[in-house]
Amino acid sequence: MNNFFLYLRYISISLKSQMQYKVSFLLQVLGQLLGTVVEFFGIWALFSRFNNIGTWTLSEVALFYGMVNISFACADALGRGFDSFGRIIKNGDFDRLLLRPRSTVLQLLGTELTLKRLGRLFQGIAVMWWSLSTLHISFSIKILWLLGTSLIGAIALFLGIVIVQATITFWTIESLEIMNILTYGGVETAQYPFSIYTKWFQRFFTYFIPLACVSYFPLLAVLEKQDIFSVPSWFCYVSPMAGILFLIVALQVWKLGERYYCSTGS
Repeated sequence: MNNFFLYLRYISISLKSQMQYKVSFLLQVLGQLLGTVVEFFGIWALFSRFNNIGTWTLSEVALFYGMVNISFACADALGRGFDSFGRIIKNGDFDRLLLRPRSTVLQLLGTELTLKRLGRLFQGIAVMWWSLSTLHISFSIKILWLLGTSLIGAIALFLGIVIVQATITFWTIESLEIMNILTYGGVETAQYPFSIYTKWFQRFFTYFIPLACVSYFPLLAVLEKQDIFSVPSWFCYVSPMAGILFLIVALQVWKLGERYYCSTGS
């Protein structure tokens, strides 16, 4: 069995286990949905009071909000095994993964596909659909490319951040909560256009953690605002690749961490 079909087998087992308690599953999805609805209500309240932020309207900000929440919901659902890696290390379960003739990355990705993230996913889709409809943006090849690459790049970036967080656990045992600044904090940051932030903050999330590359520049082109902020049009089309490059680097860092793993002893 190749890795792809093995991963599908992992996922099917995970889905079956989560659907054993359907009421619990529905309540978890509803909780996620209501939590994100409250978040967007806060943004709506801000705009109802001040009308706009600089040159940005509510419908434009809603596009950023919807995209980052869709991508984070997907990444959070896929990367649950890495997110809980601290517990796996402390319990000695990682030794068991190393004994199997498959990549530990594949095994951790297949640990769980977290279905309760559907609440955030559905809410993000609804907000983005409302934004595109309000702004009268049609689904041309150009728009589909920008939205599709932004989504893929952002999912890859958030997965990369979670993998780096798990890799640090090889040396710290406990997962460092400070990394949540880059995951949940990154989601909060990308819900607004990066142009409203100070310059050093923009540079950090462009060159070090390329969050702006995957969730801001492509959407500038969707909104046809790249010229206003002096961003080359070609860059908006290729910038989401930075998320994939970040994931590749994160996987290499993971391999380095595996080499220094000393087991739990007995």
